[in-house]
Amino acid sequence: MSSRFDADAGKVFGVRTDLLEQFAETVRRDLKAKVGVVIVTLFVFAAVFAPELAPHDPMAQDFIPLSQPALSAETPLGTDSYGRDLLSRLMYGARISLGVGLGAVVFGAVTGVVLGLLAGFYGGWIDDLLMRGVDVMWAFPWLLIAIMLVSIFGQGVWNVVIAVGFAYIDDFARITRGEVLSIREEEYMLAAESVGLGDLEIVFEEVFPNTVAPIIVQFTVLVARAMLAEATLSFLGLGVKPSTPTWGALLGQGRDFITQAWWISIIPGVLIMITVLGINLFGDALRDAFDVREVDAE
Repeated sequence: MSSRFDADAGKVFGVRTDLLEQFAETVRRDLKAKVGVVIVTLFVFAAVFAPELAPHDPMAQDFIPLSQPALSAETPLGTDSYGRDLLSRLMYGARISLGVGLGAVVFGAVTGVVLGLLAGFYGGWIDDLLMRGVDVMWAFPWLLIAIMLVSIFGQGVWNVVIAVGFAYIDDFARITRGEVLSIREEEYMLAAESVGLGDLEIVFEEVFPNTVAPIIVQFTVLVARAMLAEATLSFLGLGVKPSTPTWGALLGQGRDFITQAWWISIIPGVLIMITVLGINLFGDALRDAFDVREVDAE
């Protein structure tokens, strides 16, 4: 309903209708953005189609640990310490990494955005109460929060999702509140109030759409951090169940065999590094494309 008000609102929403075009243009002219898109695409493709692409059952053991070296015809990336095909476990592990990354950030985003919208829109004691709680969360390192929650609720994919996502609520709450505070000063907000719109209508029709761009960028960046968090917890033995194939668990398992079978740790470690780098490059491209001030300057 923004088009009913002044030209500034139409301008903001007009830019947002071109976000995909701006992103495509950013990717077209920026080599780093191209690399990020390619890496993210390959990672998502391998994760989604792991059951069709994996050459072996990721749980099948041959009971001859470390029998297959890397780059063999049967197992291109070798086997782990239980004789399970490493390539297959990496593909299935990508599904866990992607699922935990997206699930944790969705949980953190939904909760944090709601808190930020309420705090920024209403202000006063509601803002003080909510943001002081966010400040308390901000004071603790994310890893400490995640370890504490996993220790309380136990191992498992959903517990890791909640533990990691809880640690990111404050990031989304702070960003959303800052955006809302600036939006409250716009003229179209006064216009929306003057025509008698209710609080929910104003929040979801006027305020929230104008906070989407920075939230999407933050979402992308935190997916990479959530994947690292899952890998860290699994490496420490606090993530998903030990039998579940994850990149962090493979990294931790291989540390005891680094001199005998270097590929068990090195390959998952390199994949984690490349994937996180690709997602960060993808996020940088989104940030450049969604920068309204940059678009206006052009």
